[in-house]
Amino acid sequence: MKKTNSNLILSAIFAALICAGCFIQIPLPGGIPIVIQDMAAFLSGLLLGPLYGSLAVLLFIILGCAGIPVFTGKAGINVIIAGPTGGFIIGYFFAALAAGIITSIFLSPKKEHSVFKQYAVIIIATLIATIIAFTLGTIGFAHITKKTIAQSIPLVVFPFIPGNIIKLFAATLITKKFRPIIQNYKENF
Repeated sequence: MKKTNSNLILSAIFAALICAGCFIQIPLPGGIPIVIQDMAAFLSGLLLGPLYGSLAVLLFIILGCAGIPVFTGKAGINVIIAGPTGGFIIGYFFAALAAGIITSIFLSPKKEHSVFKQYAVIIIATLIATIIAFTLGTIGFAHITKKTIAQSIPLVVFPFIPGNIIKLFAATLITKKFRPIIQNYKENF
């Protein structure tokens, strides 16, 4: 019971962090702003695992659909269904799930892992999470804007590559530092 409570508390905290990320954004002409919400969503999976990490993202999505303006300052299910960022928002869920699965499989807290392996797994998990979010985001953007995938990629992928490289390194360092702390918290509280 205690472990479930601590996991739910961590999921709620990470949902709040993802929501708070909506206040940090840089608008771009294509309609998709630069945000840190994607990194926060990836971190939820990397740090909490697939179940509770994706739960954090699901809570964020539910709050946004319920009317709290956490989708980069917007709210409502219409942002997901008819907005240019809807695919990205859905992508966050699957990205957190994938990042959590990868780290859970390859970085079991019950085993010792070399520093190289830890960094490699975290980087690969974050890279795969990024690819998932951008794939779903690009598909959603293309569908809503009636553009082809080829027309959408220069608008919703290329401008974000430098920022996502920085976020990949930041997420890697944060995960490497805090994963053992969160694992310890989950085991002892």
